[in-house]
Amino acid sequence: MENISILKLDKIVKASADINRMRILKMLMSRKMCVCEMAFVLGISQPSVSRHLKKLKIAGFIGSESEGLWTNYYLLPKNAYAKNFIKELNKWIELDKTIAFDAEKIKKVNRESLCCL
Repeated sequence: MENISILKLDKIVKASADINRMRILKMLMSRKMCVCEMAFVLGISQPSVSRHLKKLKIAGFIGSESEGLWTNYYLLPKNAYAKNFIKELNKWIELDKTIAFDAEKIKKVNRESLCCL
C-alpha cells in the first residue's frame, strides 16, 4: 500500500464520516451526477450538496467535469485508502433501505426538469 500521511488519512476518514457523503459516494458508484440531481435524491439543498462534494473532492474521493451547462461529479479515488474505502462501503451499505430508496430515485431523476439553468 502506498505511503500516506496521517493528515491525509484524517481527511479521508472525516470526509467519509457523514451519512449524506456516504450516500453521495454510493450514488456516484452508479453514474456521474450533477448537484441538482444529488439534491433531489438526498432531499437536501444544492448548497448543502456542494459543501459535501467539496469535502469529498479535497479528500480525494471524487472528480468533476463540465458538460455543457452542468458540472458532473464522479468517483475518482486518488489513493489506495479512498479506493479501499469505496470498495468496502459498497459492501457495507449495499442492502440498506435508504440506499435502495436512493437507487429508485436515481432512476427517476431528470436533470433537464430539475436544474435551474
